[in-house]
Amino acid sequence: MDKPATRRIRLIAAMGLGFLFGWLAASPTAADLISRLDPNMAVRDPGGEWLWHDAAALRVEGKGWADTEKPWHRLPARANGVVRDPVWRLSTHSAGICAGFTTNARKIGARWTVSSDSLAMPHMPATGVSGLDLYVKINGAWHWLANGRPTAQTTQALLADNIPEGTHEYLLYLPLYNGVDKLEIGVPPEADIAPLPARPEGMEKPMVFYGTSITQGGCASRPGMAHTAILGRRLDRPVINLGFSGNGTMDPEIGALLAELDAAVYVIDCAANMTPEMITERAEPFLRALRGARPTTPIVLVECTAHQAGAFLPHARAGHLEKSAAVRAAYERLVADGFPGITLIAGEPLLGNDGEATVDGGHPTDLGFVRMADAFEPVLRDALKDHAK
Repeated sequence: MDKPATRRIRLIAAMGLGFLFGWLAASPTAADLISRLDPNMAVRDPGGEWLWHDAAALRVEGKGWADTEKPWHRLPARANGVVRDPVWRLSTHSAGICAGFTTNARKIGARWTVSSDSLAMPHMPATGVSGLDLYVKINGAWHWLANGRPTAQTTQALLADNIPEGTHEYLLYLPLYNGVDKLEIGVPPEADIAPLPARPEGMEKPMVFYGTSITQGGCASRPGMAHTAILGRRLDRPVINLGFSGNGTMDPEIGALLAELDAAVYVIDCAANMTPEMITERAEPFLRALRGARPTTPIVLVECTAHQAGAFLPHARAGHLEKSAAVRAAYERLVADGFPGITLIAGEPLLGNDGEATVDGGHPTDLGFVRMADAFEPVLRDALKDHAK
């Protein structure tokens, strides 16, 4: 090929690459495009004047220990190096933690920084992984109001505006699968804001959940839709969420930490992360140690949820049935031996039988979490009622 032709090809290629890179730089993101097409999908800019308040100074629930390395961690600092490393890293996620406050503000904003720039997962949206969820009390019951949709590691967002006059009660849930380095709640300078009052005597003890990714909240669309959060609102109790994704394996070190908590009830839901052999080996020692430390606190033991492909694939159904059988056998041995105050929740009915309640066969959608809450609620009500006697 002659030199002029070669130069022309190089020039055309260079121009093409320049056009491509320029187009990419100027090209709107998917979020930009959908925001232009549908304004209701836009992430709203707070704008205006705000007075920012550290959420850690409000009524914080969902933390079992005050001596944490950072304000929104779930395990005490001394657990670092004691629990397995994956458990420790997952404990820095803020699952189950919430901040309660009252304010007469006509608008509410939030500004938060998450620990990881991985804001979402392929099967769980950023609103659940790294977002906030705001509830307001209406006629004595908690009702969803708004969520904070993260756009970067640090996000500032308007949560609600044109709020009716008066002082209202709010509950703000933190991210399920990310850590929080800083969280502030914004109100106009003229507005008052204060922590929610302390819970009445007898209602301050938490329900403590220990388990797997499902317990941690995978894959709720937003933090308030994890079944643990739903149950906290329904039963008007604080909740401590000790779900550790892929690592709910009845570790004795976690059992010792659970025993430090003065719980209203313990919910042990680990079967999905364990083999039947592990369950047979670990369940009874784990539960006996917990009962020894807390002789009268109710314990609810949960079988393995059913993998939704099991309706068609025999091997998928066999897996969860074997795990549930091991849990049930451990439960029956304990009861036969006079073990007090323990209840079993069957696993197979928890998600329903229509295959509509998960994102991947195992992790619940919001529908799945509502179904789980529906199944857990009567059992927990009975346990709490018996414990109060």
